Amino acid sequence: MTSPSSPTSLRPLFALPVIVAALGYFVDVYDLLLFNIVRVPSLKDLGLSEADISLTGGKIINYQQTGLLAGGILWGILGDKRGRLSVLFGSIITYSLANIFCGFVHDPQVYAWLRFVAGLGLAGELGAGITLVSEILPPRLRGYGSSLVAGVGLLGAVVAYFTVSLFDWRTTYFVGGGLGLGLLLLRVSILESGMFKRAQQTGVSRGNFWALFRGKNQILRYFRCMGIALPTYLVIGILTTFGNEFGKALGIEEAIQPGRCVMFTYIGMAVGDLFSGPLSQWLQSRKKAIGLMMGMAFVFMLVYLFGGISSTNVFYATCVAMGFSIGYIAMFLTITAESFGTNLRATATTSVANNVRATTLLTIPAFQAMKPSLGVIQSAAIVAIVCFGFGIWSLLTMEETYGKELDYSE
Repeated sequence: MTSPSSPTSLRPLFALPVIVAALGYFVDVYDLLLFNIVRVPSLKDLGLSEADISLTGGKIINYQQTGLLAGGILWGILGDKRGRLSVLFGSIITYSLANIFCGFVHDPQVYAWLRFVAGLGLAGELGAGITLVSEILPPRLRGYGSSLVAGVGLLGAVVAYFTVSLFDWRTTYFVGGGLGLGLLLLRVSILESGMFKRAQQTGVSRGNFWALFRGKNQILRYFRCMGIALPTYLVIGILTTFGNEFGKALGIEEAIQPGRCVMFTYIGMAVGDLFSGPLSQWLQSRKKAIGLMMGMAFVFMLVYLFGGISSTNVFYATCVAMGFSIGYIAMFLTITAESFGTNLRATATTSVANNVRATTLLTIPAFQAMKPSLGVIQSAAIVAIVCFGFGIWSLLTMEETYGKELDYSE
């Protein structure tokens, strides 16, 4: 284990697999958020009424989220059975073509199925990338590597926001698909993980999804990796996505724009992810780094809901602060990769990444169901208590993975 004061060469961080994983996550975030940003103009252009836009838009989001859930399992299994690179190639082809076809769509139901296919493809990107980066980098650099991947990747949300403001919605899909196919050319020269190649030669069973749930220890390990990330998608899925509703509930006179809330939150997340990796290396602890970030997230959540925010500038600034504090997305996936053997690493990391994204299928309906009787603020506070409670329990009871040797099988 390298001491905090030891000189460390950062050259491996700029190896092609790390750079391509970062650019892959960039395209992933761009494409994943694109429908949320162009939902209203695209469905209006397809001839839907305002009421139909709300209902159909919700259905299409659910199709995309269902694709993420299915893809998280599918690509994770393939990543352990066929290799990390097979996922990086297969997933990017799938979501790039789906996005290009979205630019030609004229039927809402076809739109929904294309977003399902896009979600299916997008599910493989981040988990496979983090798995590959974790396996090729030495332990002393894993935290820096995950930060680089996430910091670059999360800027995809900012680029998506400005792309939509410059072009019509169909062109933005063509841009997303083109970015993906361009990235595919860079991936041709990437080599497979050496750890995976050695696992192939042992004959050990690989990519068995149900093996993650054999015995209490395996089950708890898996759900703790999910639990520490729940506060992140509470902030993304509820607090910023429905920023306009919170602005009204707080009595802010000027209308809050949800798209700007998302953009400012992702700017904060990009900076936070660049910070959390080096923080974990300095502390020599993944748990302490995430604990500090989660603590900040809890404080800023309280400020957001109960701090008496009265201006749009302070509101958006709080979105940036919340985004910074949940900037440990790549870090929780690094912990997941470090928690499982080579034969189950991609299966666990990829499925955890997308299961956490899909928790909005539970948290958003719960938030919506409580709003009529409790109001926006109180409903969000209850959901937040559950998410942070599970997150804190998971963090306190999981093992420390900093500096762990990963060349082993379950």
